[in-house]
Amino acid sequence: MYKKFIQILRKAKSLLRISKRQKFIVSVFILSSLLFLLQHLFGKSGVYIAFLLSFLTLILLFWSTFRDLIETRSFQVFILPFFFSLSFGLFYFLVPARFLTRLVMTSLYAVGLYSLLLSVNIFIVSSIRTIALLSSARTVSFTTALLSYFFLSNVVFSLHTNVFITLILIFGFSFPLILQSIWTYTLDKHLFSQIFWVLLLTICLVEISLILWFFPTIPTIMALFLTGFFYIVVGLSLVWFEKRLFKGVIWEYIWVAIVVFLVFVFFTIKGT
Repeated sequence: MYKKFIQILRKAKSLLRISKRQKFIVSVFILSSLLFLLQHLFGKSGVYIAFLLSFLTLILLFWSTFRDLIETRSFQVFILPFFFSLSFGLFYFLVPARFLTRLVMTSLYAVGLYSLLLSVNIFIVSSIRTIALLSSARTVSFTTALLSYFFLSNVVFSLHTNVFITLILIFGFSFPLILQSIWTYTLDKHLFSQIFWVLLLTICLVEISLILWFFPTIPTIMALFLTGFFYIVVGLSLVWFEKRLFKGVIWEYIWVAIVVFLVFVFFTIKGT
């Protein structure tokens, strides 16, 4: 019995000694498997498991990067992985319960999560020294934030709750996602250094949500429009932080705004 216990301890130590990239792969495998089984095993009660999936993501992320985190204390990196897993866990119940659909969703989650974990590692290390891959990490982070925002807003609008609950829920995930997106460009040690700017953008998104709530259109189109607005206001803010707010860049965002608006109007008129 004692020898078996010693063997278990040695295996645990060897597991802790694996490289950071290997830890990321193990984490993605565990979380993706749990997501794949979420709807099949737990049914409607899987909504609670979705939150467990999110907290498990934080635990595995801490396990993978705890040495660097203790040194840098960049705990802002936990925000996006939590909401990324939560968005997939909740949106999973809105897609058709078919094997192929589950497989596609799980594959998308696995690829996105692995890319996000690599980006998180870059942000942590960037707090200590400059890294050439920082620009790529910011792009991946913003892309996964957009995907998370679309899924979460789609879930919220699909609930068809009263306007106050809807706005509270929109505020609940808009604020941290904006906070995290801006932090990836400032990398400030203080989490709430841009609190007023983040709060202002969040209020703008909540106000847009209030207007959308009264429109007779499907939740997916409302979520798409709100995500487009998120992309525009947050994207312009990030460009401003990089001091690249040129005329050509502004026109790119204007064209995006026009396309998003036309799509929204077209599907709203078509659905009425």
